[in-house]
Amino acid sequence: MDFVIRRATAEEYDTLGEITAQAYLRDGLLDFGESDSYLDELRDVAKRAAAAEVLVAVADTRLLGGVTFVPSGGPMADIARPGEAEIRMLAVAREARGRGAGEALVRACVDRARTTVTGCTGVVLSTQATMRTAHRLYARLGFVRTPDRDWNPLPELDDITLLTYELTL
Repeated sequence: MDFVIRRATAEEYDTLGEITAQAYLRDGLLDFGESDSYLDELRDVAKRAAAAEVLVAVADTRLLGGVTFVPSGGPMADIARPGEAEIRMLAVAREARGRGAGEALVRACVDRARTTVTGCTGVVLSTQATMRTAHRLYARLGFVRTPDRDWNPLPELDDITLLTYELTL
């Protein structure tokens, strides 16, 4: 499948927000399903785009998926340390999976970190333990697990731990 990776336009925010929300919902990644408060964050692409770069994979005029790229020190960063960029909220529409869009989006983030972020030493990301397909993708692209950086986004719930990965540039 031929597609391009580029910055999202404002007209695509709602569609990408729904693709992202549905990917998390359908894959069972939200502890509280439809009532999970994180759904609002997943759908709010405009908020992400105001604080980071939102990239999309597009085939013809069809949006396949997207990712949020947080340059070093960006306000959307969860785990990035000084000199690191971060990847967040990678999602590909279910019907577009298996065609390389997710990999292309991650590669685009790595390329941006290398070419546009002065002094960037690495790219980091957080993922859920059940996202095994994503784990294989990250490993294939050279990311390594960093268990010492694993964290819980909701400390009041002790059963949520996000796994972390890093790619040294």
